[in-house]
Amino acid sequence: MTEARDLLVEIGTEELPSSELKALMEAFGANLATALQGARIGIPGEPETFATPRRLAVRLNDVAAAQTAESVEHRGPPVSAAFADDGRPTKAAEGFARRHGVSVADLERRATGKAEYLFHTEHQAGRPTVELLPGLVDRVLNELPAKKRMRWGVPGVSFPRPVHWAVLLFGEEAVDAELLGVRTGRATRGHRFHHPAAIELVQPADYERLLLEPGHLVPGFADRQARIREQVVAAAREVGGEADIDPDLLAEVTSLVEWPVALAGRFDRRFLDVPAEALVAVMKDHQKYFPVYDGDGGLLPAFVTVSNIASADPEIVRHGNERVIEPRFADAEFFWQQDRRQPLDARLEGLKAMVFQRRLGTLYDRTQRTESLAGRLAGRIGADTGATATAARLAKCDLLTEMVGEFPELQGLMGGYYAAAEGHGERVARAIADQYRPAFAGDDLPRTGEGQALALADRLDALVGIFAIGQAPTGDKDPFALRRAALGALRILVEGELDLDLETALQEAAAAHDDAIDAASAVETVFDFMMDRFRVYYTGAGFAPDLFEAVRACRPTRPIDFDARIRALHAFGQRSEAASLTEANKRIRNILRKAEGDTGAEPDPGLFADDAERDLAGAVAGIDETIGELVEARDYAGALARLAAMAEPLDRFFDGVMVMAEDAALRANRIALLGRARGLFLRIADLSKVQ
Repeated sequence: MTEARDLLVEIGTEELPSSELKALMEAFGANLATALQGARIGIPGEPETFATPRRLAVRLNDVAAAQTAESVEHRGPPVSAAFADDGRPTKAAEGFARRHGVSVADLERRATGKAEYLFHTEHQAGRPTVELLPGLVDRVLNELPAKKRMRWGVPGVSFPRPVHWAVLLFGEEAVDAELLGVRTGRATRGHRFHHPAAIELVQPADYERLLLEPGHLVPGFADRQARIREQVVAAAREVGGEADIDPDLLAEVTSLVEWPVALAGRFDRRFLDVPAEALVAVMKDHQKYFPVYDGDGGLLPAFVTVSNIASADPEIVRHGNERVIEPRFADAEFFWQQDRRQPLDARLEGLKAMVFQRRLGTLYDRTQRTESLAGRLAGRIGADTGATATAARLAKCDLLTEMVGEFPELQGLMGGYYAAAEGHGERVARAIADQYRPAFAGDDLPRTGEGQALALADRLDALVGIFAIGQAPTGDKDPFALRRAALGALRILVEGELDLDLETALQEAAAAHDDAIDAASAVETVFDFMMDRFRVYYTGAGFAPDLFEAVRACRPTRPIDFDARIRALHAFGQRSEAASLTEANKRIRNILRKAEGDTGAEPDPGLFADDAERDLAGAVAGIDETIGELVEARDYAGALARLAAMAEPLDRFFDGVMVMAEDAALRANRIALLGRARGLFLRIADLSKVQ
């Protein structure tokens, strides 16, 4: 038996779901490696994973040929209970020895803690890996995180797609087993059309080479994806443009083909009169084509498709794809022309038949609420209130257009186009188009103040309403995407530099709801929920969680103000005084917690008995006179720099002054002085929460 061998596992199936292929591949590799390690089978390296539409495979090099030996200790009864007074073993000792197949004399006595116990050490030899592989691989396959599993004519077996073959090679040995209802062997299969015959594998190292030639397929997901990218770029340049290689589309196309061949196609230039987003939706979502743009970012009448076959006549494939996409574009052109025959506001009545949420009314009801709130928000940020109100009133009307009915992902965008075509002006059109921004992490914000006001109103209305009816997100369930809505609203406020009070805006959103919904009671809960999302925002940006909690403790209700505080606190942490002041604040907090009476009273200078008290009082008074203007101007960096001057007086105070003096008047006066000092810091953040 050799010391180590390479292991190859391949499962051949019908076409696997393209949206899950990569995740299944990665889970297969990681889980198989974990299972082997858990079985005490050594694997020195990382798993190599492979996936095509019709297979999942994992290769592990230098896998140990047997489990490592293991010694297992079993503790028995205490010696005091294991032997009688005359030294003879009791039934407890004899039973323990019998269970482990040894005599009492073979047991070991060992002191553990305050008592002495009997022990038996069992030495377990490692089993050959080849004996364990069938069970380990079968368990891993059955535990893969598939969204849906299919059943076919094999009782008790399920998998994302029916299985047709399985390979299980350990070195040059084909391990005989049954996986997912098929017998394993060493025969894999090539491309469905180019090489459908079986391919015999001698050893795992042959896998990629033989599948590439004669198999005529690229088994490695990353390798195939790189080839597709390279081919798509080249094909787009052949028609004088640059391909839009969307990462999600690239991954999906990689999951759909085994032998990629990219070809550029063209379409009638007249279709460019249709909004580019509609054409792109056809190409990406319906046809899985890559759009092509010119150097200025304009859409060209061309696309790149990736075929799964090396055709003897590529022109036939090219023309076939061109014929397929033309009627799709013709539909989009028809929708564009038909939808503009009816103005957006004529569709307002139709929103009364579209329920947003049973208890929160229709989309028409929601439109009325957001129109009112968006207008008020627009006035506070200097945006055009009339344009904002118009945009809010028309924002959801495109949901009733044929274009959005066919391409739901274009909602908002098409509304903007229709509004512009009707002459509503750029402010209205852009606000409607941007109402869902940011739609995902890293997405752009609304481009205008009107769009920002509308996007905020839309999100705040949903947050307050859904929380008010008790449908807040729980666990991983968030059917109304409220976490994303909260984070989007906060990004607009902070990154858009909007000086708005979030709590006030939430109260206004609540006031717009029907009296049947006690929305006002949800405001505080929604505010706290949004602050929890704010924590995610800052930790994702590299800010320590304790800095967030230090600022949150002061409960600033304007997110832009919160942002200024946490950034100033982050920078303050680099100063030499930061650690000393942080510890001083923790000490003051603990003293004030235990103190009795009025901790916010003014200290009496006549009761100061020590120079350290007088110095600290002077520092507090001096800073108190100047810090107000800095805080008012949100110059928190300047305010913290001013507070840094308190580090030395506070250190001397704690070194030389007994705060909890026996004299009640002295004690109360010193506590009051510390309360004044802490109050200065709390105008920015609670430093006692900083780690």
